Amino acid sequence: MKLLILVVFPFLILADFMPNKSCKKCHQMIYQEYQKARHSHSSIFKDPIHNAVWKLSLDFKNKQYRCAICHTPSDTKLLTAIFDYNSTMMPDINSTAQKDGVSCAYCHRIKKIKRDDKFNHNIISAKEKIYFGNRFNIKKITQFHQYASNENFQNGNVCLGCHSHFKNKYGINICSYDKDDEMKILNCVSCHMPKVKGSVSDEDNSTKFHAFHGFAGIYNKPSYLNKYIGIEILRGLDRFFIAINNKAPHPLTLHPMRVMQLRVSVIRDNNTTIFPVKNFVRIIGKKDKITLPWNAKEIIKNTSIKSNEKRISTYMFRLKPNDIVNIKVGYKLLSKELAKKLGLDNNKEIERFILLKEKTFIIKPDNFEPQVK
Repeated sequence: MKLLILVVFPFLILADFMPNKSCKKCHQMIYQEYQKARHSHSSIFKDPIHNAVWKLSLDFKNKQYRCAICHTPSDTKLLTAIFDYNSTMMPDINSTAQKDGVSCAYCHRIKKIKRDDKFNHNIISAKEKIYFGNRFNIKKITQFHQYASNENFQNGNVCLGCHSHFKNKYGINICSYDKDDEMKILNCVSCHMPKVKGSVSDEDNSTKFHAFHGFAGIYNKPSYLNKYIGIEILRGLDRFFIAINNKAPHPLTLHPMRVMQLRVSVIRDNNTTIFPVKNFVRIIGKKDKITLPWNAKEIIKNTSIKSNEKRISTYMFRLKPNDIVNIKVGYKLLSKELAKKLGLDNNKEIERFILLKEKTFIIKPDNFEPQVK
């Protein structure tokens, strides 16, 4: 079996990844951004949801951690054990690779992506000191590494080795960002790693901006993404309508554990009317009951707002002049049912509503068109 691993998965055995702290010497700003990114908190020791899910899985009972392929991919000792099916090995809290999560060196050594029906695979370059990126005018080659580029970095879709799709044993796509290869003509990096002020390297001041390595999303800097969501209001005679316009290249709810929420309130004469929260979800399970990912046999419900879709919600409430309508769009990390199933229902961080975008309208007295505050 070990011989087979050497032939089929040579990068698991031979790859040696430089720890993140080594990158800090020349990329201090990027390193600090990365410490707040979910990629830096992807292990079972830093992500309580991932830890809880894994501990309910058969892998935990069998003393295996196959999630390492995407969650801690620079832990080559653990990856070697995954593909040696006669071996058992658990993550080590003291391992540098576990502390680094999805490490800097790992991502920047992705040579190409092998597409597969169940999930994609990252092919790692065997050249340890050549890092890939999307910069073209490099003035200086450092003692730590050389620079190169490839198609996936140039088109900004290097993320699709892990974030494209993942099917369980029943063929259910757990979380799909790229179901029909639509991301081939789009760019993950432009949205989730927008250009921010600061040089790429402390050694080279020729660049004034760099790609944000905190990876904008629900966990970190959601405000960087709010421009991809439009919020509109239309006033009727006895009701009003809220429209959410998804300008992103993928649905707004992809992960089956997340809950997107629309929260609306109206202030009139110092009194506030709070309307029931509207949830947008993608729920997987079997026999109409929500389950953990590996047991799911069907998509029970999918009310996620699709790419380029404008979803309208109706509120049976007569708006009057000078009413103030407050609209919030955001997320809960887990549904109440899943939080309870995972034993995380008393975790305040998981219960927190994460605001993605907020907009306030003042109803003008002279016509039906509201005024944005």
